[in-house]
Formats: sequence, C-alpha cells, structure tokens
Amino acid sequence: MVRAISVVLFNAGAVAIAAWIFPGISVGGDTTTDRVITLLVVGAILGVINAIIAPIIKLLSLPFIILTLGLALLVINALMLKLAAWVADQADVAFEVDGFWTAVGGALVISLVTAALSAGLPDDRRRIPEWT
Repeated sequence: MVRAISVVLFNAGAVAIAAWIFPGISVGGDTTTDRVITLLVVGAILGVINAIIAPIIKLLSLPFIILTLGLALLVINALMLKLAAWVADQADVAFEVDGFWTAVGGALVISLVTAALSAGLPDDRRRIPEWT
C-alpha cells in the first residue's frame, strides 16, 4: 500500500516537473488545490498504465527495442504519456500533452525523476531479516 501511494506521489511530482519544463504539457485547475488534485489523478493514471499496459507493449515490441538499442523505450514511454493524457481527457481531468516531441521530452523527464525518487525507496526483495 505504501509502495502504491509513493508511486502515485512520485508520478505526480515528475509530471509537475515535466509540466514546469515543457510548455506543451499543461496541468489545469483554477486553484493550487485543483492543480494538486489533477496531478495526483494523473499520477494514478500513469501508475495504472505503467503497471498494466506498458509491460505488455514492451514485451510485444522487444525485438524492436533490441534493434534500436533501447531507444524505442523512449518512444513507448512517450506514447504511454499521450495515452495518460487521453485517459485524463476522457475522465474530464485538465491534463494535456501537445505534440509527440513534447511527449518524448516529458517522458524522458518523468522517467529520470521517478527513477531518482524511487532509488530512495527500500526494495522489498532486499529487506533485512528480523531477528527474534
């Protein structure tokens, strides 16, 4: 549960940084509270997409990922960001990504920020055993 909440918060923070850097990524809302809620909803949408859809797409495109030496992953992440913007639009959430290249830059920023933030989380597989 803590991991899911942290993923949503990290995604929301990464989207906020990407929206700050790229003018083509916009997070709507009249007040700061509305923008924070929008960021949290978009963070949850990205979390679900990255947990369910992205692994399937990456598995199906594995030969192309290998052929491009991993650069196709950036394109896949950009498409996942565009998909998140579409889902947010369908859910009437004020989040937009204008253009493919803006999505590529935003996906790069979001990937770097979430990787940096996730590095500080303890890994469940490396948990220190409790001695009784």
